[in-house]
Amino acid sequence: MRAYHVTIGGYDFDVTEQGPQTGPPVVLLHGFPQTAASWQAAARVLTAEGLRTIAPNQRGYSPGARPEQVASYHLAHLVSDVTGLLDALGLPSAHLAGHDWGAIVAWFAAAAHPERFRTLTAVSVPHPRATSEVLAGGGPDAEEQRRRSSYIRLFRMDGGKAEDVLLANNARALHDLFAPLPEGAILPHYAALSRRPALTAALNWYRAMDLKAFAALPNVRIPTTFVWSTEDAAVGRAVAERCARCVDGAYRFVELNGVSHWIPDQAPVEVARAVSDRVRSVES
Repeated sequence: MRAYHVTIGGYDFDVTEQGPQTGPPVVLLHGFPQTAASWQAAARVLTAEGLRTIAPNQRGYSPGARPEQVASYHLAHLVSDVTGLLDALGLPSAHLAGHDWGAIVAWFAAAAHPERFRTLTAVSVPHPRATSEVLAGGGPDAEEQRRRSSYIRLFRMDGGKAEDVLLANNARALHDLFAPLPEGAILPHYAALSRRPALTAALNWYRAMDLKAFAALPNVRIPTTFVWSTEDAAVGRAVAERCARCVDGAYRFVELNGVSHWIPDQAPVEVARAVSDRVRSVES
C-alpha cells in the first residue's frame, strides 16, 4: 500500500494506492460519512487480480482540501477533483467506482467526461435522475423513497443543526449511522468525522446539492454496473431498478441479498468482483 499527497486546484488530497503500477487503474470514491479506508478490503481483492487501485480522501475529507464555503462543494468541483487526480497521475483515462456520495460523483463524472473513464461501477446509489423520476412520479414508490431520503433534510440545514445532532453525546448519532458494521470498521471514519470542521465539510456536500442538476443528468454512455443491496435503508427497490433506464452503454444490475447500505465493508469480495468483471469486460 502506498500513501501520498496529490495537489489538485491548489488543494492537497490524501491518496492511498495499491497494486501494480502497470495494472488497469481503478479510482475508488468513498461516500458519507466515510473515508477512502472503506475501500481497503475490496482493494486488496482487486489488486490480487492485477488491478491498480487509487482511493482518494475527497474534498472536505482530506485536511488539506477543506474549503469553508458551501459553494466549494458543488458537484462541478467534486468532478473536477477526480479528473484532476487523473491529470496529476498522468492517466489519460481510468476505470471508476464509487459508493454512496462517491457513486453520485462517479455518475456525474462519467456523464460529463466519458472520454476519461473506461467503465463505471456505482455502489448503493443509482443514477441521480432515477431517484428524481421516482419521486416525481408519485404513488407508493415515491412515498417509500421520500421516507428513506428524509434524513437529507436535516443534513442540508444551515446553521450547524446537523453537526449538533450528530456530535451530541460523544457523536453517538454519527456512530449509529454505521449500523450494523462492527466497531473495527467504524473507527477510521468515526475518528475522521467526529471533529466538527471535518463533519461540516462532509455535510457541505449535501448543502451544495443542486436537485435540478440531479433531475437533468443525461444518460451515461460508458459500460456500467450498479450494485444494490436489499437491506439498504436509504435506497429502495424502485429507484434501484429504474437505474437501467439511465444508462445507454452495456449495463449490469447486481443485487446483494441481506447486505446493508455499507456494501464495500460488508461484502468486499462481491463488490470487488462486480468492479473486476466490469473492468475485464473492456480490458480483455
